[in-house]
Amino acid sequence: MFHLRRHWGTLVASASRRPPWVEVCASFATDPRQYDGTFYEFRTYIIQPAKMNEFLENINKHIHLRTAHSELVGCWRQEFGGVMNKVFHIWKYDNFAHRAKVWEALAKDKEWQEKFISKSLPLIVQQKNEITYLVPWCKIVKPPKEGVYELATFQMKPGGPALWGEHFQKAVNTHIQVGYSKLIGVFHTEYGTLNRVHVLWWTETADSRAAGRHRSHEDARVVAAGELGDWVLVQHELLWVQNMLSQKVCVALN
Repeated sequence: MFHLRRHWGTLVASASRRPPWVEVCASFATDPRQYDGTFYEFRTYIIQPAKMNEFLENINKHIHLRTAHSELVGCWRQEFGGVMNKVFHIWKYDNFAHRAKVWEALAKDKEWQEKFISKSLPLIVQQKNEITYLVPWCKIVKPPKEGVYELATFQMKPGGPALWGEHFQKAVNTHIQVGYSKLIGVFHTEYGTLNRVHVLWWTETADSRAAGRHRSHEDARVVAAGELGDWVLVQHELLWVQNMLSQKVCVALN
């Protein structure tokens, strides 16, 4: 008897007596990181168009009350791509017990509830969240200075990294080598739409990003890595800026 568990889109078996195919699956495991409970919550807020400035001002004024409870990785306002008037946060938690403890404390934090929640909720049209993990070959890095952030989201074919993981890593590394933008982190979704991978990039300006993209299309290395397209169902690009939010709030990446 052995047990199956989900592991970055694949099923991995564990037992005292492993069947032969388990060794094959193990090659796609996430190494020691599979035992790390750290995850990242993506929270997206759609704000009433006429209330965006008010919402951002409220964040700047009171976000310190929220970050006293858990770590804010980053906070951005959307500039281009899809539904407008979005504010996007990434929060880091040690594990699910840690998140539960944080949210219990927030519910009891009268100052947070009165100064931020009660004033912000009427401004919000919709809230969304996803629970994500970093891929095993990536660590979050801090950008060198202020800039713009691109969130590239890939809806992959079912099957997990056993089918497309190597191609995905190769494609990301190829774009890193081109050098027009800096990789901040690669995340895969655990709760939310499955088989989804988010790649967060930093670029100095939107124009430098556009110039870099045009240059990359002519780069032989990028063309050679195009086989990833065989595994992608949908790709979506969002450009986030932080110029309406304080540097302290928006670039707390570490």
